[in-house]
Amino acid sequence: MGEEAQFYGNAEVYWRDVPPTVDGMLGGYGSISNIDLNGSKAFLKKFTGEGEGKTGTSCALDCGAGIGRITKRLLLPLFRTVDLVDVTQEFLDQAKTYLGEESQRVGHYFCTGLQDFVPEQGRYDVIWIQWVIGHLTDEHLVKFLERCRSALRPGGIVVIKDNVAYEGVVPDDVDSSVCRDLAIVGSLVAKAGLRIIHQEQQMDFPKEIYQVHTLALR
Repeated sequence: MGEEAQFYGNAEVYWRDVPPTVDGMLGGYGSISNIDLNGSKAFLKKFTGEGEGKTGTSCALDCGAGIGRITKRLLLPLFRTVDLVDVTQEFLDQAKTYLGEESQRVGHYFCTGLQDFVPEQGRYDVIWIQWVIGHLTDEHLVKFLERCRSALRPGGIVVIKDNVAYEGVVPDDVDSSVCRDLAIVGSLVAKAGLRIIHQEQQMDFPKEIYQVHTLALR
């Protein structure tokens, strides 16, 4: 098996053994979910609503959606329709239960890795990519972001929210991922033809975890 195939295969095996719960989605840090979602709401509200440069609220995409933690508390309250994409079918099956009646407003559940996912052109006002870019190689991340750019509606944005290394690239052999520093993420974003229009650090997370930054791209 090639190195790249092993990188993706090992991640799929890791996630297959993770329980389909909020705590499972957050690697045992389920207690930070509210802090995370409140920070994300405040961030997203800067871009939605009326006025120049604002994005619409018809459709959003949740990338690496898991059981729909972000879809339920952040995206469905703001958007008419939300699509979910995740590599683990069990998580998407659980999402239908976890989302309850609101699951009626889910457009599609896509079970695939982001390296293979091609979002529909011009469909999304917001593409939300949280805690999953580390599961893509540099080349696949650039190509995926290029496809995301084509999938945006006029005025739409891509949002990346993820761990940020202090310097360079830090591999994690447990879940088969990498953590990149902000400069490297920025360079990959630029290669995809997108620019960072706003950036914030998520505050009030436990000190022992990586810094988490949220980037809005257009």
